[in-house]
Amino acid sequence: MNGVPEQIGRYVVERELGLGGMGEVYLAFSPAGDPVAVKLIRPDRLDPVTRARFEKEALIARTVVGTNRVARFLEADPYAERPWLAMEYVPGQTLLAHVDGHGPLPAPLVASLGALLAEGLQAVHAVRLLHRDLKPQNVMLGVYGPVLIDFGLGAFLDTAKDTLSHSGMIIGSVRCMPPEQALGRTKVKESADVYGLGTVLLYAATGHYPYDGARWEAIVGQVANPDHAPDLSSLSEALVPLISSMLAHDPADRPSLDAVMTGCTRVLSAAGLSPMAARHALIDATAADKAAPTPASTKPAVWERFVEQAAELGEDESVSPLDSPPPAASEPDEENTAEVAKATGVIETTDVPNAPGSPVIGASPQGPGLQGKECEVPVPARKPGRPPASLRVAEELRARYAAQAGL
Repeated sequence: MNGVPEQIGRYVVERELGLGGMGEVYLAFSPAGDPVAVKLIRPDRLDPVTRARFEKEALIARTVVGTNRVARFLEADPYAERPWLAMEYVPGQTLLAHVDGHGPLPAPLVASLGALLAEGLQAVHAVRLLHRDLKPQNVMLGVYGPVLIDFGLGAFLDTAKDTLSHSGMIIGSVRCMPPEQALGRTKVKESADVYGLGTVLLYAATGHYPYDGARWEAIVGQVANPDHAPDLSSLSEALVPLISSMLAHDPADRPSLDAVMTGCTRVLSAAGLSPMAARHALIDATAADKAAPTPASTKPAVWERFVEQAAELGEDESVSPLDSPPPAASEPDEENTAEVAKATGVIETTDVPNAPGSPVIGASPQGPGLQGKECEVPVPARKPGRPPASLRVAEELRARYAAQAGL
């Protein structure tokens, strides 16, 4: 935890998730224990004008509705010594990590990705905001589909060209930057996000960016040159018309987000897939089934105490108003005992998966107290002679419903 703050605002920091051109991102927990992603802004991004713009955009960012494709903006402090913002935590891995680890996606899945993200961007643009920093690192692949992160940082991204060489910016932002930004124009429009989405889809489909080079200056020179066409090698023919139009040098030549969605659904239709079926296929191909992160303080002993207390409270079952007079004593009903353990979630052994070895923004780390261990939770033994009240009531209800064919 060296160098990691213990607390940011009201959020208790658990661990660092990653570093970027804008600052550091941490997994943290609210006072009630909800996981959030908190981003600390780099000191060299700070000046009074930027702080004021950040405050304005943060307030507007909280009004984005109508989409599941943008990580929810929770709160921010633009005037802290180091400004920060807290966003919804999205378990999963980035598009960058998935493509680098598993290879490019098939054309229909890229089309599904494009349609879903375009729909999310429409909600962002509806409140007159831009994302401005679309890149594979800012797309999370979660269990409900792709989600855009780092939304709400637009105030820090309208920088001059001489700031592009900062550590971290070369990784994605320069390679995914539209020509108008590469030329130093800060007042970009919605078409800049269309270009950024085009670079994301190109990377998803091929594993490379439209422009690349050994130094950021060389990349910017390529992006800004209208005669230097983007690299569309290895791109499926089904996607070439759409993505090439999204990467047009002139913003006026790029399609609207509605047109992007139409182009994506056309690719899906040609592949015999409905948008819903394609989304499920995309999730099956990219999402890892990860549990929500747990604070390190949640040790197995805590759960054992809960079970012991529950067993003590259940020793005198005669006080339950649901209990009927006990039947004659009999041997323990092992089947009922197992059913109760399953229904209440009390099981003999719970396997807790290991955290990913290489943290990325949006990864799903477990607390150090749970990594790679088994929490052995004893099942409290029931008294012989009668099933639990909850089981008896359930059986009575089943019998009633079975007698009423109309239900």
